Amino acid sequence: MSVVLGYDESPGAERALRVALEVATAFGEPLVLVYGAAAPGAAGEEYRAHREAVRQAGRSALAHAVRAADEAGVPSAVEVVDERPAQALLDAARRHDARVIIVGTWGDSPIRGALLGSTPHKLLHLSPVPVLCVPTETATEYGARS
Repeated sequence: MSVVLGYDESPGAERALRVALEVATAFGEPLVLVYGAAAPGAAGEEYRAHREAVRQAGRSALAHAVRAADEAGVPSAVEVVDERPAQALLDAARRHDARVIIVGTWGDSPIRGALLGSTPHKLLHLSPVPVLCVPTETATEYGARS
């Protein structure tokens, strides 16, 4: 089994990384770091250049997460996948027999997520394995004051 983390260096992903390391350590599972790098469009040199730029951004983002996993003593694997983030995470979860998929949230309202199709919203409705949505620090601070 494994713990799958969608990671993109956003504030929500940073906190999700910390939670994913805790979960992976608690269960003694490896961490699979996934970056969905689907580029828009489908043809031409511009597409290839954009695709490679997005893939490079993903590799760069995941390098930070790999360092954090190494420091925590959690074995990790990296996947930069040419799919949209939700599908990339679902496929990685299947391939790696995931115990859980962990993603950060950006603090969008549930209505906005439903209308715009956020990755956490899609995962909550499509994933056959549990999904842990980790709010940003700001979102949790706000919730604590309510």
